[in-house]
Amino acid sequence: MRTRLIKSERGAALLETAITIPLILLISVAIFEFGRAYQTWQVLTNAAREGARVAVINGTTDDAVRAAVRTYMSAGHLSAAATAPIDVQRNQPLGDRSGSAITISYPFNFIVLNPIVRLVVPDSGTGAPLTMSAFAIMRNEG
Repeated sequence: MRTRLIKSERGAALLETAITIPLILLISVAIFEFGRAYQTWQVLTNAAREGARVAVINGTTDDAVRAAVRTYMSAGHLSAAATAPIDVQRNQPLGDRSGSAITISYPFNFIVLNPIVRLVVPDSGTGAPLTMSAFAIMRNEG
């Protein structure tokens, strides 16, 4: 048995589709964007750990530590790895010993969500790059 939609029912179906498709697309894009953000944060955290590992070795310089961190960040495909501030602090108190601490700050841009936010609220500071930070500390050798 075939049923025919009345004109008003066809219009309602079109309206429902016009409302739900953009919402579904926005949710899908948000999932991908926050996945990228989480992956970037993981790379930063691991780069800080790698820097802390290099920093606790006797005889390494701060430049060598920064180079190791930047190399890890570049391998993780972070585009601003060359300009990201990396703070190296040695001889930080850590229980009965001292440790080396690494702090990384990285500007993260949402590729799709930032422009959408700027379209909706053009005068706000929302939609600017998000500064992600990672910190790691390890005990010094010896």
